[in-house]
Amino acid sequence: MAIVKPFKGVRPPKDLVEQVASRPYDVLNSEEARTEAEGNEKSLYHIIKPEIDFPVGKNEHDEDVYLKAVENFKKFQEKGWLVQDSKEKYYVYAQTMNGKTQYGLCVCAYVDDYMTGKIKKHELTRRDKEEDRMKHVRVNNANIEPVFFAYKHNDELDAIVAKVCAGKPEYDFIAPDGFGHTFWVIDDDATIKRITEIFATIPNMYIADGHHRSAAAALVGDEKRRQNPNHKGDEEYNYFLAVCFPDNQLNIIDYNRVVKDLNGLTDEEFLSKLAENFIVEEKGTEIYKPAKLHNFSLYLGGKWYSLTAKPGTYNDSDPIGVLDVTVSSNLILDKILGIKDLRSDKRIDFVGGIRGLGELKKRVDSGEMKVALALYPVTMQQIIDIADSGNIMPPKTTWFEPKLRSGLVIHKLN
Repeated sequence: MAIVKPFKGVRPPKDLVEQVASRPYDVLNSEEARTEAEGNEKSLYHIIKPEIDFPVGKNEHDEDVYLKAVENFKKFQEKGWLVQDSKEKYYVYAQTMNGKTQYGLCVCAYVDDYMTGKIKKHELTRRDKEEDRMKHVRVNNANIEPVFFAYKHNDELDAIVAKVCAGKPEYDFIAPDGFGHTFWVIDDDATIKRITEIFATIPNMYIADGHHRSAAAALVGDEKRRQNPNHKGDEEYNYFLAVCFPDNQLNIIDYNRVVKDLNGLTDEEFLSKLAENFIVEEKGTEIYKPAKLHNFSLYLGGKWYSLTAKPGTYNDSDPIGVLDVTVSSNLILDKILGIKDLRSDKRIDFVGGIRGLGELKKRVDSGEMKVALALYPVTMQQIIDIADSGNIMPPKTTWFEPKLRSGLVIHKLN
């Protein structure tokens, strides 16, 4: 069962939240962070992207960069830009995009649940990225940014969250990207106790976004446990910061592909090879969006095409074989274009659906890329099926939006 606990959140005062809050560390590069933080000494980027406090070109993995994060975290607390709550609480964090709102509970998840697989993952992690975030957690002795979890929705939790959200929020603002962020504090002891009890009946939680942060947080917690000769099991380092959303509220958007060449084929030869496994229909110059599972959108030579996978080319009873990313990888990228490793091949790039299919057209029309392929988005149920079966999704399959805003609440490990 899922073990969660309330915690003494470290948070900005109401009037500073918009200055402190930032995008997650991994969705922008150092120069973008430098630009976004310009003129704002209170921006969380000074803690999560501390290389911005050094001259341009500074290696973000240098030891003094991590130490700068510690210095800045301490400074934020000394100046009152971040203040720790006096008692353990839960928090509700709501995000609004395109008129749709999803409501998550900010909790501390249990390190053991990650180590034993009760917190389930669907992506592989890279050790170098894990180690980077582990260093950041170690030196700050805190989870500065939360991870993004999903759980199978629970009616009673929904009712508790709805009741909390009927009250006045602690924070309520629209970020520069146009997405709304609203935050409530739960300090009623009976409600806190009941939330903990309900989570204890939920068998599993699922990492939606933030696999490297989850791994790093859990591994540091496990490391601290092994290093402490007086370890009892109730120490704060046994838990890490997560925002947990019910599965039926989450929005997963498409994650699309652009390729630099046709592997020596002409346009006509490429389309002919596609027709072996797909029903190919020309759609003209107007953008065509995939209509359903196993339908793809292709942009080539100034025209859009619909590709519908023929029966027998996919396996709907297999959690991996049913995925359109599997179908397209096997039958188009590998078989026709000769792209066998999506993680390392330089001929392919990936475009999050948040940028729209117009971005695919733009990159092909510019001559940078030769062909674009748009996929129908995966569902949360497909992610759960894969995680439950112990499988791993192919690379670049899921794109969750909106991203969690960092800096609304932080969890200290002591």
